[in-house]
Amino acid sequence: MRKLFTTLFLIACFSANAVEKKTNFSEEIFKNAKTSGKTVVVNSYEIWCGTCSKQTKILDQAEKEFKDIVFLSYEQSKNKDIAQKLGIKFWTTIVVYKGNDEVARIVGQTDKETIYSAIQKGI
Repeated sequence: MRKLFTTLFLIACFSANAVEKKTNFSEEIFKNAKTSGKTVVVNSYEIWCGTCSKQTKILDQAEKEFKDIVFLSYEQSKNKDIAQKLGIKFWTTIVVYKGNDEVARIVGQTDKETIYSAIQKGI
């Protein structure tokens, strides 16, 4: 009985922290957004990464608040070509572009104010 409760507790904890992580990065969307001068936020993550989950929660909220910004995400291990092209070495990296210029790059940040500050550099 104790094992059952422990298992149920663990399942509840993991699902409470679950965040939908998606890869929506495409070269075409990225290039078009940059060419048109839009602000682009690129999020590099791994499915199993706790820091990435925290970042994704904050970026999901930011996406609702910053309607004119393009938010793109990709899974680092499955999209090494994207990481290489953007010079991203760590899966907890968020990069902000304004047009063709990189205006912010943060690694491992889970502080909402720090992430929002980076995003606002592109506005």
